[in-house]
Amino acid sequence: MMTRVLLASRNAKKLKELRRILEVAGVVGIEIVGLDDVPPYEEAPETGATFEENAVAKARDGAAATGLACVADDSGIEVDALNGMPGVLSARWSGGHGEDGANNALLLAQLGDVPDERRGARFVSTCALVVPGGRETVVRGEWPGSINRAPVGDGGFGYDPLFVPDGATATAAQLTPAEKDAVSHRGRALKLLLPALAALAED
Repeated sequence: MMTRVLLASRNAKKLKELRRILEVAGVVGIEIVGLDDVPPYEEAPETGATFEENAVAKARDGAAATGLACVADDSGIEVDALNGMPGVLSARWSGGHGEDGANNALLLAQLGDVPDERRGARFVSTCALVVPGGRETVVRGEWPGSINRAPVGDGGFGYDPLFVPDGATATAAQLTPAEKDAVSHRGRALKLLLPALAALAED
């Protein structure tokens, strides 16, 4: 029997990513569904000061509304020269939500005169798993790198075209999905969540 687990997202790429990571890890008995697969419910705005607060709030809302175990993530990019910003404001850095082109353009403008050696950054992903009436698990993954001077690549989403991982010459937007899963912030966080997800299949 399959255990349905809600991923509190409508992002098809995130859904595919979690399904791929479960498959590669050999975790069976879990069916990942997204927000488009369950009756709509009121989603609280992301008002937390940290990635952890936002992820846990989203996972609690999803679990309470659907009765399913719920995974939620909050992620973004922290830039050293901007004192860790955009951080939790990453998706709406330019004002609108999820406007990748505008967000990237604004970040590049803000770093225009910052020398290469001071363009360090990291992608951060916090994932929360909330089981109705049960346990909560929160994990954090980080992916260190730096900010390129221009967007390169057409894969991924968000700030991927600007982000060059440590030790690499290509941007995150030039990686294949499998390559990105193996090293990305969300991939690292989801792998830390695997034991708790595998336990759901055994309950």
